Amino acid sequence: MVSLSDKWFMTVFPESFTLKYFKLAVTHKMAASSIRNSLLLSSFATIVDIIIGIILGYLLVRKKSRLTGWIDTLVMLPLAVPGIVLGFGYIACFRGWSFGSFTLNPQINPFPLLIICYSIRRLPYVVRSAYAGFKQLSESLEEAARNLGATGFRVARKISVPLISSHLLAGAIIAFSFAMFEVGSSLVLAFKEQDYPIAKAIYVLNMRLTDGPNIASAMGILGMILLAVSLIVTGMILGKRMGELFRTR
Repeated sequence: MVSLSDKWFMTVFPESFTLKYFKLAVTHKMAASSIRNSLLLSSFATIVDIIIGIILGYLLVRKKSRLTGWIDTLVMLPLAVPGIVLGFGYIACFRGWSFGSFTLNPQINPFPLLIICYSIRRLPYVVRSAYAGFKQLSESLEEAARNLGATGFRVARKISVPLISSHLLAGAIIAFSFAMFEVGSSLVLAFKEQDYPIAKAIYVLNMRLTDGPNIASAMGILGMILLAVSLIVTGMILGKRMGELFRTR
């Protein structure tokens, strides 16, 4: 309601409505910069998640050992750790680290730590989707390729990954969309306005007088629409209910 209100003072409902704040949500200087930053950070984090997710999914399904259960538990652990905890932990660990011109100090350049935090927080989604894909993929196809002389990398590139691509795409969409609006670590690690992700921009705009809360509300509405669309698209890609994405049998 706030995102649509033009005049609203001492009344139950707004006196007039407008869509101008949705335009400002993508054209305002801080909002536009935060969208670019979140797109960049989420894209890199999703690429990292896909690479690690394929490796871990393969190990969990094809290379079972006594450590499989522990690895599976560790992979899912980021879902239980708040992003704000990771953010403060990274500040405590890396605030004084620098390697020449490259630094992990979030007060100078928060992007490396934000990418790490985003990828860790959303890794379980991609790992579980890869796990489900490998679980449903017949191992005989991979064995046949190896018997014909294909290397492990070629088998993965030509057979395994293409056949589970729908699962990977579904996991990547979920990871990307949720990383776009990661709250905890974004609030803690981003200090300068030009480095704000979307969540930090919404927080700062909401505290600004005049039109700040309206723009922040519009950005929040657009974020909810993006998350809803990502879940719908994921379901369409899989052609089945979302719950079956993580089916193991």
